[in-house]
Amino acid sequence: MYFPQQAETFRHLLDEVRGKPVAVLGHLRPDGDCIGSQVGLTRMLRAVGIDAVAVNKDPAPRVLKSFIGDTPWVQAKDFEPQGHVSINVDCADPIRVGLLLRKLFPETLANIDHHVSNPAYARFNLIESHTAATGEVLAGLAFDHGLPVDAITAQALYVAIATDTGQFRLPTTTGQVFEICSRLIALGASPAGVTRELFEKEPLAKFKLLQRFLGTLQVVCDGRVCVGHLRDADYRATGATHEDAEGFVDYPRDLKGVDIGIFLEEYGNQTKGSLRAKSKRFRVDQLAKQFNGGGHAPAAGFNQECSLDELLPRLLVAVEAHLERLG
Repeated sequence: MYFPQQAETFRHLLDEVRGKPVAVLGHLRPDGDCIGSQVGLTRMLRAVGIDAVAVNKDPAPRVLKSFIGDTPWVQAKDFEPQGHVSINVDCADPIRVGLLLRKLFPETLANIDHHVSNPAYARFNLIESHTAATGEVLAGLAFDHGLPVDAITAQALYVAIATDTGQFRLPTTTGQVFEICSRLIALGASPAGVTRELFEKEPLAKFKLLQRFLGTLQVVCDGRVCVGHLRDADYRATGATHEDAEGFVDYPRDLKGVDIGIFLEEYGNQTKGSLRAKSKRFRVDQLAKQFNGGGHAPAAGFNQECSLDELLPRLLVAVEAHLERLG
């Protein structure tokens, strides 16, 4: 078994939701692991006769829409929660589903996740913080319990794992990751299809945005940290969207000699921060926590109600102190 410690909890969860409609919730601004996990779990439940629908506050990003297939999917503004119980996937904190869904579901039945910062906030908690993706947890549970996995489910779970491992480049990539992905491919997942949809249909606006982002890169902390940013004006000038900036944080992280890469994005009066490290030992989740964020040891993020110019100096002080503590 992949997750023997979770076997009984997952079995009890399935028993609990039989005969009940289930809303599978994901986090704001969904990424590949979120979309893949929502689609995967929704289809796994429906395959065993449980009425389930995926619900998100935000629409699916352009590059991920095709992986939803015929899965029941609805935005929160159009959802009627009559009698539904909720299962959160890939949400390190219950508020990550957004205020509207949190209001509709003040109590969370189940919480399936892989973030080390997750406080186990539900009645049923299936948290595997050593794994690469929530999709890995769900795929492992499906195989452990012999649940049906069709081609769309396999593709969605593969997308979840592939994106959260940075296409299998991050330190969270393990032998188990490849074993599970191999089984998903045997069930219909297509690595070539995923690559084509995610990386080979880019709009010109994205490259113009990337050009602007690369022009902002600065190396600090004796060469150990690289920071880049984008402002609202950059999106307006290029015609790009925030979705087009997905993955930009890898560029500062990938520089030779850099331990931590940082990407700051301006959202009006807010600033979003993305942190990536080359090793788990740099614990960027702890750094993000100082700014009310969280995530994984090598990959984390946060949002702050302040301008980029206000945030940057505070963040750099915190990063320098964090590296000094780590040695």
